[in-house]
Amino acid sequence: MTKVTTGATMSLDGYIANASHGGFEHLFQWYGNGDVETPTAHPDMTFRTSAASAEHLRALIERTGALVVGRTLFDLTNGWGGRHPMDVPVVVVTHRVPDGWDAESESFVFVTDGIERAVSRARELAGGKEVGVNGGTIARQVLEAGLLDEVHVDLVPVLLGDGIPFFSGLGIGPVQLAGPFRVVEGNEVTHLAYRVPRSA
Repeated sequence: MTKVTTGATMSLDGYIANASHGGFEHLFQWYGNGDVETPTAHPDMTFRTSAASAEHLRALIERTGALVVGRTLFDLTNGWGGRHPMDVPVVVVTHRVPDGWDAESESFVFVTDGIERAVSRARELAGGKEVGVNGGTIARQVLEAGLLDEVHVDLVPVLLGDGIPFFSGLGIGPVQLAGPFRVVEGNEVTHLAYRVPRSA
């Protein structure tokens, strides 16, 4: 079955954004602190990282076939201008389809009947590749539903002090992860990967 993973850039004190859904100027510095380019589907969004981080990003893009995101992220990014930078189908978990959007298109599918259906639809769209889910509420829902296989963390040396946790509002803790089974040291970022025990 298609693997389901979640990944996020996280501060040392465990936050993927500050309390107002910002702080990315600190969290995402590693996307531009090197000289190796990794292009995306958006020509104006090319990452320039260390060689180690570039290899990490390219592998992530290659193995990802679809994404599951929440409505908050979709709205904050304005739907990525109609096309996600990874150029894969995006399943958006929402209570209602936003105005001006079709319920299903080549780039976006809006699911209004829960996280299990969203993950199932993303698996259908992934073409045998991985399904990635965004951190925060969506990651928590997928973990609580027993659907998550791996957790990937891009750990950066900053303390935000407060904000949105990677697994916001987790109701089944503690959850013991296995690993890390992969550690990649970039420039001011450490890429870590953990497995979720199936009993979780």
